[in-house]
This record gives sequence, structure tokens and C-alpha cells, in this order.
Amino acid sequence: MQFKFISIEGNIGSGKTSLSEKIAKYFNARLILEKFADNPFLPDFYKNPEQNAFPLELFFMAERFQQLSNEFKYPDLFSFLTVSDYYFVKSNLFAQNNLKEKELILFNRLFDIMLSSIRKPDLLIYLHSDIERIQQNIEKRGREFEQNISDRYLKDIELKYFDFLKKQNDFPVLILDATKVNFVKDESVFKNIISEINNMSNEKTLKKVILI
Repeated sequence: MQFKFISIEGNIGSGKTSLSEKIAKYFNARLILEKFADNPFLPDFYKNPEQNAFPLELFFMAERFQQLSNEFKYPDLFSFLTVSDYYFVKSNLFAQNNLKEKELILFNRLFDIMLSSIRKPDLLIYLHSDIERIQQNIEKRGREFEQNISDRYLKDIELKYFDFLKKQNDFPVLILDATKVNFVKDESVFKNIISEINNMSNEKTLKKVILI
């Protein structure tokens, strides 16, 4: 396989971390997982989004930048592939949804500076599930501060991702609709995902949508 860096993206509760862990294990790859729990503003954001959105998004962006910068500073001689459960552009998409106009102007200035030095993925996998399935996943994993996320908020995030995916042509994108499947428990589904990743590597296709 020709890919050296794969990023997994998707809405809250779509299964990004689970898929990243399985892909990394399959390919014996280095794994980068976002440290979302370290953000001290996250619980307060869900209680009062308007007051806490700006520090929340700044903290997330700084943490993502530092993590990705550090991970790629020193190559892993024993892994040909790196898999991450997020891509840095996630910071911009959530900021678009959560910040006020003036806050977003400042945020984007900082984002553009950071983005220029962040490695782009060789493949971006967007993991899609409908809002009903996402809400089920959120309830199942039981993070208290997530339990009151509205369908409207999740839909707005989804639309931000769709807009980004439609416009970007910097790297290949594989869109997987996992609404009706369980790639964690069903190995045949996961094998289909691996097959599509390998196909993307061989075909040089820029965008592909798969119902798995």
C-alpha cells in the first residue's frame, strides 16, 4: 500500500477512534488518538456553549497542532503507516459551527498559520452515520457531558463536513456510510473497509463513496 498517513474523520460518536484502532492494528501502524478528555473547557461548553466556545476551540486547536507536530517530528522506523483519528482541519469546521463572527476571524488567522506546517493525510476516511445512529452511539458510550447534544447540533456539524469534503481536492477521500453496520463486531464489514483502502491506494481515485 502506498499510503503513509491516513486520517479518520466524522461526526461526534461516528466511531472514528474504533475504526482508527482497528486499521492501525491490521496494518501494524503507528496510532495517533486525539486527547479530547484533556480539554478543561469541554464539560462547560456543553452547559453554556456561547460563553465557552472560544476557549474550547482554541485549546483543541493548540493541542491538535502540538500533537501532530510532535508525532511527525521523529519518524517511526518500525511502522510504514500512521493512522490518526482526526485531521487538523477538524478545528476549523467545529469553529465555523461554534464561534461568533469576530471570534472566527481571529481563530482562522491562527488556524491558517498552523495548517501550513501540518502534514496532510495521504488518505482521509470520512465515517458517516445518520443522526439517529450517532445519538445511539453517544448514549452507549456514556460520557455524561455528551448526553444532551441536540440533533440540530450534530446535523450542523455534519453539514460542515459535507461542505469541506465537496470542495477539497488536496488528497483522496473515502466516504464510508456505516449507518446500518457494525465494523467493530462484524469482521466481514471491516475486511470490506480494508479492501476499499487498498483499492484507493491502487486506483488513484480522489473521492469515493461506499455503503459498507
